[in-house]
Amino acid sequence: MEEAQRELLLRNRLRLVKELQVEPLWDLMLARELFTRDMIEDIQDGGLPVSQMTSGTLRHSPQSWADQTAGTRRDQARQLVTDLQTRGRCALPIFISCLEDTGQWALATLLRESNATQQLVPVDLKPIEIVKSREPTNTYGKLPKRPLAPGSHTSKKEDPGAAYLDPEQGAVGPTQTRSRNNTGMAGQVYPLNSDPCGYCLIINNVDFHPSSGLSVRTGSNIDCEKMQKRFQALHFAVEVEWNLSAKAMGAALHQLAERDHSALDCCVVIILSHGCQASHIQFPGAIYGTDGTSISVERIVNIFSGSRSPSLGGKPKLFFIQACGGDQRDHGFQVSSYTPEDRSPGSDPEADATPFQNNFDQPDAVASLPTPSDILVSYSTFPGFVSWRDKKSGSWYIETLDRVLEEWAHNEDLLSILLMVSNAVSAKGTYKQIPGCFNFLRKRFFFKTK
Repeated sequence: MEEAQRELLLRNRLRLVKELQVEPLWDLMLARELFTRDMIEDIQDGGLPVSQMTSGTLRHSPQSWADQTAGTRRDQARQLVTDLQTRGRCALPIFISCLEDTGQWALATLLRESNATQQLVPVDLKPIEIVKSREPTNTYGKLPKRPLAPGSHTSKKEDPGAAYLDPEQGAVGPTQTRSRNNTGMAGQVYPLNSDPCGYCLIINNVDFHPSSGLSVRTGSNIDCEKMQKRFQALHFAVEVEWNLSAKAMGAALHQLAERDHSALDCCVVIILSHGCQASHIQFPGAIYGTDGTSISVERIVNIFSGSRSPSLGGKPKLFFIQACGGDQRDHGFQVSSYTPEDRSPGSDPEADATPFQNNFDQPDAVASLPTPSDILVSYSTFPGFVSWRDKKSGSWYIETLDRVLEEWAHNEDLLSILLMVSNAVSAKGTYKQIPGCFNFLRKRFFFKTK
């Protein structure tokens, strides 16, 4: 653990000893490898000499940890704070995530916000190059400071009360302007202090193996280029992977999750591919690799759980999925208040859809699913429905997301931006489409634009 983190624990030692509820933490700290079983037993003994310990220990009955401890709650809390200082640099974020998962929000917020104000230690990484070719690359690099996006200092709209979508003119704007500094509640915004903010991995599947029965996703390269440039402008270190099989997708995602994110504040995954319906418990849908094998969105998200990626514990993990949620086509319904926008002249939108699949994520995996905290998954379409992509201009969802981020990321939080995207996409085309999200963020999220 770094010296600044040790000092943070010492400054808050009295309050931690007074308020910390240790009993619910044991299983989580063991599962997340913060401490070994023997270490936890020593903490439970409260640091008492062996001659003063009571007879029961964890070794014979791990289900009754609380009933077998020798020290009082205060003794255990005091010893826990002491021993925590001897663990690695990821120990504090793991401990904070354990506090959050056991409902000890006041202590978690105290430690997280105090830790966020400290100077972050830079990560020693190799230089990263922007991927121009369609050859797969697999190296992250040292995270350079990104130049500001053009116009990122000023708003492009002067009328703060303009409605987002005008069917006649296509005007863009929120129903009301809210400054990122006027959040209403102190401490309820995720801090983005590092530069870059974090890694952004884009998986762009365009060409599929003939045996997969899946078509070439013409126009996806346009989406990829837009997202690459947009997230660079938002101060992310961007890497692009092209044409991955399902197995290679899983490997790339595991590699990203296992990196050291301690000096970073966020992580973004963008997937552009064919998709389908899938059985699920937490997150619907599945994504196809170029070999025609699918990987569920649920599995993708769970790769970034606290136990698998401890240095991302408590930090926002954002997933943007451009893929069909199924093969249903939405003809929409008539609304008298406006006339939906027709598709562009000469456009020929395609669907990223394939039929329903039900061959993974079996129910016996329920017990091991992680708690989905600090996660947001943005889908290009409603589960079960197709997601439209224009061969010339890219997908409706990515095109709109890029435009709204350019105009409003400087001032609007992520959920407000996604509402704007949903509203705009819902007005497109003869067939209809509406994006949506599964939101498990605990705070408001503002992108870094300065």
